[in-house]
Amino acid sequence: MNRSSHLALSLLVPMLASCINTPEGEVEYSIEPVPFTDVRFTDAFWAPRLETNRKVTIPHVFRRCEEEGRMDNFAIAAGSKQGEHRGGYPFDDTDVYKTIEGASYALMLDPDPELESYLDELIALIAAAQEEDGYLYTARTNGCERLRNWFGDERWVNVTRSHELYNAGHLFEAAAAHYQATGKRSLLEVALRFAELVERDFHEEGLRAPPGHQVIEMGLVKLFRVTGEQRWLELARFLLDVRGKALDGRTLGGPYNQDHMPVVEQAEAVGHAVRASYMYAGMAEVAALLGDEGYLRAVDRIWENVAGRNLYITGGIGATGSGEAFGPEYELPNMSAYNETCAAIGNAYWNHQMFLLHGEGMYFDVLERTLYNGLLSGISLEGDRFFYPNPLESVGQHERTPWFHCACCTGNVTRFIASVAGYAYVVLQYELSTPGDPDGGDGPTQWLVLGDEIYVNLYAGSEAEIELTSGTVKLVQETRYPWDGRVDILVTPPEEGYSFGLNLRIPGWARNAPIASGLYQFAEAHAEEPTLELNGEAVPLAIGGGYVRINRIWKAGDRLSLHLPMPVRRILAHEEVDADRGRVALQRGPIVYCVEWPDVEGKHVRNLLLPDDAELETSFHEDLLGGVQVIEGEAAAYRLDENREVLTEEGVPFTAIPYYAWAHRGRGEMQVWLAREEGAVSPVGLPTLASEATVSASFGKNPGAVQDQLEPKSSIDHDVPFFHWWPHKGTVEWIEYDFGEMQEVSTCEVYWFDDTGRGECRLPASWKVLYQVGDEWKPVWTEESYGVEKDRHNRVVFETVRSRRVRLEIQSQEGWAGGIHEWRIW
Repeated sequence: MNRSSHLALSLLVPMLASCINTPEGEVEYSIEPVPFTDVRFTDAFWAPRLETNRKVTIPHVFRRCEEEGRMDNFAIAAGSKQGEHRGGYPFDDTDVYKTIEGASYALMLDPDPELESYLDELIALIAAAQEEDGYLYTARTNGCERLRNWFGDERWVNVTRSHELYNAGHLFEAAAAHYQATGKRSLLEVALRFAELVERDFHEEGLRAPPGHQVIEMGLVKLFRVTGEQRWLELARFLLDVRGKALDGRTLGGPYNQDHMPVVEQAEAVGHAVRASYMYAGMAEVAALLGDEGYLRAVDRIWENVAGRNLYITGGIGATGSGEAFGPEYELPNMSAYNETCAAIGNAYWNHQMFLLHGEGMYFDVLERTLYNGLLSGISLEGDRFFYPNPLESVGQHERTPWFHCACCTGNVTRFIASVAGYAYVVLQYELSTPGDPDGGDGPTQWLVLGDEIYVNLYAGSEAEIELTSGTVKLVQETRYPWDGRVDILVTPPEEGYSFGLNLRIPGWARNAPIASGLYQFAEAHAEEPTLELNGEAVPLAIGGGYVRINRIWKAGDRLSLHLPMPVRRILAHEEVDADRGRVALQRGPIVYCVEWPDVEGKHVRNLLLPDDAELETSFHEDLLGGVQVIEGEAAAYRLDENREVLTEEGVPFTAIPYYAWAHRGRGEMQVWLAREEGAVSPVGLPTLASEATVSASFGKNPGAVQDQLEPKSSIDHDVPFFHWWPHKGTVEWIEYDFGEMQEVSTCEVYWFDDTGRGECRLPASWKVLYQVGDEWKPVWTEESYGVEKDRHNRVVFETVRSRRVRLEIQSQEGWAGGIHEWRIW
């Protein structure tokens, strides 16, 4: 049997022992995902997304790579073009590699001579840029002085920061995909030459240092899979094994790079979330392919830590923008949630590998949650605008964009969406070895092929042809999932009388199971249970490991009908998650919902309270956001009067939409976690002079944060919007209000933003208030001092001035930037 993913560890024995009646003996397994090329989505949810990815997203990202100079950098390195190296990062090459990977996957599904020809020309350019010994890293080849501090004066001298091996990893993945798609070795030969160089330089007698940004480990496994050469798998393990070890006097990279201790000793998710998830996925793959129990124990520990303490309800990971990293356990803020799109993709890769290790449905529960929520939110419905972070709350400061200065997420989305069908099915093949010969003697071991198991992990209208030991099984899914929990599966075996096991995943949300190891749970259990019929006859649901198994002799026309109840569910967070205390989230099926400003009277969301007993209804809106199931109900709205007394309005209608579809109708408020207790409500204040003014600044994004009337808990509070002038440091900066007409003002209050210990913003050295007279700016007159204290409003009263425009000017501290949470004026 071909065991390209053979498990030497007895990882699945308990699962099989409970399902299969076998003679005493030793079982060996191979567990493989069904290639996405053997699965064709035909539904109204995924099929259009795949087409949008092929026709819109991939061309869009390639075009932007051309405009931003990514292709020019390869041409300069090849000597076919003159000019300066362009771009702000030495890993910009990977934007091209990832999109080649996505385009290759698209070619596997839909032949496109024009796209294939474009890739041929692009690959020829990349090959020409490769140095004679296989090295490929355009920033160094082009002698880019701007980026020299990243990569140093010689190769490999700064692999912690250079991204030389990160670039190589994405090249390897692209090369494997292109070879599988076209059979052409053009990019594969480029990748193998680079891999051979890495192998020559990195080994026990050579360089013993890990890359600062992981992914080469996954890329080397891809090379192993397409070439069958064990050397690439061993090189991946070497690069993992040297991490966290101060060999040859090397200074460790620390938790940020997961380089603080050997990987087999790690137990908690730390540091940069994308690097971490790529590493954990690589460790899981190596554990499976090489039977490494140390890796297995480590990734199990880390998975429990992430799933139980660091996972958002949307499946996002990486809570803090400081280092794009995991934060402390249970620290999951909503407004400032980072949840990078690349991290969601890495989380999906990792959980897929964990399933291939263990065969447990809980890993696909996390993968599905991430897929439909935290990952899909990163790409617009139109396919040409993206989110880098994916917050769970907004007051209008967030907007999808067609490109990023650091554009890693854009290409990453293309390759994941193009291959999403590869997560739908897995085949498990097993053999039983029994000692002795058939006549009872002491002859050689006899191998008996016992059969195959198919695991159905994702539900979507689709057609699949799945290769088993004795032929091809065809499965057709008919369903409106994720909007409807009815899934019909039509089975056509390769021949009459063919026996195999079919395992249907029963998602945790359909079984009232706690979410993410108890980090979240349903507010109440739902009485309706999943049901299953075979050819119209009820099948008892004996669920093990998240699956129900049907083992029978199949015949053409057999139909399984699975019903997963999809009521609207209220979800509560663990009491340790401070940001969600007193709040509730809504989920239906695998979809997490949010309430967005266009769907509430008054356009405010943060002032709503959803009572526990409020009735919720659901319906499908075909003409909304590409066709979505919505949740409708009534909430209470809290407002402040002119005396700042709280007024409550009952029975305010609202509509909740799938979280992935938010931010398609302009800027405004959005929340996933709605208040269910008064202490969690943020009442909306009456309009003020500041909140109604037009705000502008000398520099910086989101100046409107200073007028949003959201009270921070402290100067370092990242869970409410703030404005800063970073990276301008030690400079004079300003922010101003334009009232539109002449106003009299005499008082202002400023709540400073200061993230000491986390970022580079500090209290200003000094500040003052100015007002405009004609074309001249004059300081107000006051005998009071201008306060620069943390964690409070700093008030200054001045002689009344009459002006249309008022400016706040700061002198920031030397070496530091300044920032503001709130600026009130009256």
